[in-house]
Amino acid sequence: MKLCIAEKPSVGREIARVIGATVARNGYMEGNGYWVSWTFGHLCTLFEPHDYTPQWKQWRMELLPMIPATFKLKLIPEKGSMNQFEILSGLMARCEEVINCGDAGQEGEVIQRWVMQKAGCKAPVKRLWISSLTEQAIKEGFARLYPASDFDNLYAAGSVRAIGDWLLGMNASRAYTLKFGVPGQVISIGRVQTPTLALLVERQKAIENFKPEKFWELKTRYRGGTFLSTKGRMATEEAAGKLCRSVAGQDLEITKVEKKKAKEHPPKLFDLTLLQVESNKKFGFSAEQTLQVIQSLYEKKLATYPRVDTNFLPDDIYAKSPGILRGLVPYAALTAPLLTRKLRKSAKVFNDKKITDHHAIIPTGEFAAAASLSHEEKQVFDMVIRRFIAVFYPDCEYANTTVSARVDLSASGEKDVDFKATGKVVVDPGWREVFPSKGQAEEDEKEEKEETMLPDYKVGERGAHEPRIVQKQTQPPKYMSEGDLLKAMETAGKMVEDEELRDLMKANGIGRPSTRAAIIETLIKRRYVHKEKKRILPTPMGVKLIETIPNKLLKSAELTGQWEKKLRDISDGKFAPAEFMSQLKVMVGEVVQEVRMTPRKVLDESQAGEIVK
Repeated sequence: MKLCIAEKPSVGREIARVIGATVARNGYMEGNGYWVSWTFGHLCTLFEPHDYTPQWKQWRMELLPMIPATFKLKLIPEKGSMNQFEILSGLMARCEEVINCGDAGQEGEVIQRWVMQKAGCKAPVKRLWISSLTEQAIKEGFARLYPASDFDNLYAAGSVRAIGDWLLGMNASRAYTLKFGVPGQVISIGRVQTPTLALLVERQKAIENFKPEKFWELKTRYRGGTFLSTKGRMATEEAAGKLCRSVAGQDLEITKVEKKKAKEHPPKLFDLTLLQVESNKKFGFSAEQTLQVIQSLYEKKLATYPRVDTNFLPDDIYAKSPGILRGLVPYAALTAPLLTRKLRKSAKVFNDKKITDHHAIIPTGEFAAAASLSHEEKQVFDMVIRRFIAVFYPDCEYANTTVSARVDLSASGEKDVDFKATGKVVVDPGWREVFPSKGQAEEDEKEEKEETMLPDYKVGERGAHEPRIVQKQTQPPKYMSEGDLLKAMETAGKMVEDEELRDLMKANGIGRPSTRAAIIETLIKRRYVHKEKKRILPTPMGVKLIETIPNKLLKSAELTGQWEKKLRDISDGKFAPAEFMSQLKVMVGEVVQEVRMTPRKVLDESQAGEIVK
């Protein structure tokens, strides 16, 4: 018998149905030469410090750093998990082959391999690697099972990540708690959570230390259009007033009218982070909420695998795209025009070189389960569908108009004053037709609110105008929303709006798409941050924690992103896990020593973090 192991019961039963294992047993399904069983997510975890030696149960600075010679696994002490492990262990001992059907990603690989390692599995192992749970995808996956060894590097990266987080988290948290904590308080330090918290604290301080500065601009109205002086910001009202008086009563002359046609590509397909950002912006969903929703859509066979970090599709999906579009029956009004001609194939969408473990999140083309979706699931599913449809539509075409004008002051011996007005007109909406008027283009419309349609100006025309000075002031940085924080994590703290540049920076982002939501939730749970409407803010305890940490690496999103890059390189076979561990052990020792040498400064117990139980 061949033993298939899925990551959760619902997925296991779906796989069993497709491959013909229809007889229910205790903890598994049987039939057609297969046993199909499952884990409940993690069944195994790394040893805790006291599991290695009773001495490490004591929180004492002289015992740090704690670095086990070999890292070991234990079962999670929960009855259901332990019972299921015993079932899996028994099946592994009797089967002829194991098929790893865990989620096709780094975390899924670690979950399954730890169970097989703990059970002492001797059977040969193959890997099912699929991007959706549709019947077709499962059948195709079983027709091309991979050798488990193809994913050894992926497992190495995931295993080293978990061990690295244990090493740094256990040692740094104990060191900081012993040095700076109060009785009953644990100061939690993490490889990803601490630089993430530092991003929020840095933004908070930038806002608090911001000093607004007033400035003045000169604007004028001429034939229904608003022109801005090219002199730009002026530091004093007197200077602006003088300039305004100099042009008052003088004709404004149009000197140049420039019209340029431009194109706007469809928006990128969703990776998990972008989906979380957009869901937060449009619906106020938390990152964790969006992850749960898209995971549910995946398990209902409506969307492809969600825990992805790419916005691209492989070339082989192009041939399947017409079938997917035809399956989106409620969107027939949008898909019908596409299906009458050859589908557009853009290199900004289909690119094998941009594919990592999986491709971008797209609909599967199945719609059977859509009728029973929750309101939140419908909202997210709609976004995924419309993005997919939009990439086959033409670019949006628009015309940019720039009108230059001047007021001639040569008669009075002064320099001419130049003005400029801009306007934008959509010529052909293209892909924008796919989105409701208050949908995808909403933010673009906000940014373009001052770019109105302009009258048809002619070079050389002149006439009376209405100049005025406008007082403004510089604005502080904005508080981060959860979506802003996710983008900052993705780009290692650099505020990058350009999607092409953001894509290049993903390799150095902090955390993984699948873990960033959990990191934010952990910071909230430990009371280092809190939500205030759409804003996410550090608490006084969070601010003081970052101020207390002397080690720059622990707080630096950029440096932590470089460590993340090394983990990615391990997954790609470009960096040795042993070298990563060696560097991390050195760093842990330096962190502990640095804490020892830092003067004690007790954090405010009234704002205490997680409490020891």
